[in-house]
Parts: sequence; C-alpha cells; structure tokens
Amino acid sequence: MKLYDMELSGNCYKVRLLCALLELAYESAPVDLGQGENKTAAFLQLNPRGQLPVLDDGGTVIWDSSAILLYLARRYGGECWLPLDAIAMAEVMQWLSLSQNEILYGLARARAAKKFNRPWDIEQSQALGKQGLRVLEQRLSGHLWLAGERATIADIACYPYVALAPEGGIALDAYPSVRAWLKRVENLPGYIAMPGIGTA
Repeated sequence: MKLYDMELSGNCYKVRLLCALLELAYESAPVDLGQGENKTAAFLQLNPRGQLPVLDDGGTVIWDSSAILLYLARRYGGECWLPLDAIAMAEVMQWLSLSQNEILYGLARARAAKKFNRPWDIEQSQALGKQGLRVLEQRLSGHLWLAGERATIADIACYPYVALAPEGGIALDAYPSVRAWLKRVENLPGYIAMPGIGTA
C-alpha cells in the first residue's frame, strides 16, 4: 500500500491517522506541491485533479480523502469505523459532508490563507468555519462522538482541520464540547500526531 502524501496536509493526515488506528502498514510517497510534482503527467495518471492524498492499494488507486477513508474503513475496518446499518451509515456521511464543506472551505481555507499565503478570503473563511464549529458544538454537547456511540470515520474526517483551527486564526475557547472531543480523538489507541496538533 502506497500513500501519496504531504506532511502538513490535514487531508493527508486523515488517511495516515486512520491507517495508524487500523494498524495498516503503508509506504509514504511525499509529493512536493511547491515544485509542482502534483501536476506532472505521472501524477495526473493517478489523480486527474492533481490533488492529495492518493492511495494505491495493490493497484487499486483511490483519490480524495473521504473516498480513501470510506475504502479503508470498509475493506479493513469491518463495521467499527463505518457501520453497515443504513441509518448509522447516513449519520456518518452527514459529517463527511460537513468535513468537505464548512470545515474545508472554512477552517482549512482560513489556515491555508494565514499559514501558506493562499489567496482565500480569510474573514469569509473564518465565518464559514465558525458555522461548522457551532454545528459540531451542538452535536458534541450531548454526545461523545459525531455519529453513533463510538468513534467512526466521521470523527477522523472532521478532526484535523478543527484541531488546526487556531492556525487559521480561529480560537476554540468558545467550543468546550469540541475541545473535549479533540482530546477523546487524541486518546484513541494507535493515535498519531501531525505538526500543529496532538504534539503537546
């Protein structure tokens, strides 16, 4: 199994984290976005969108972090990380949608603008990110996990850019239930950190 990866990418980290929690070994293949390695003909054969992460599992190539989480959870995680029940699965998918909307276009873009000078509107991104945090706080004020009564890929999908929100200028002080949930994720057996989170 090979993961085309970038250390500071929250989306790549989602995959690394799930692999660690599932005790899956993989080869890391770093891709230098600054040098345009994601736009080479060879890389575009793997992912025509030119984005990370990309997973190659014995010739099965999957791109997009949510798609990879779904694949790994179903193939290697049984029902632990992605339940088979229709309602429970739909609950997981709701939070994957949040991770690809308010969290990605809000929290992740605010971080990219401040930390990497990406051309996103910081204030607009922060406002959208705070909307996502309010949704998370509402759910987590009465539940330990985002979907069901145990950790699932819903938590893995949302965790990185929420934990990295301060790098985008968004303090988490107003979201005590979210902060408690971050600690629960960090206490999962097999948890690994990335630069900026889980290293204290």
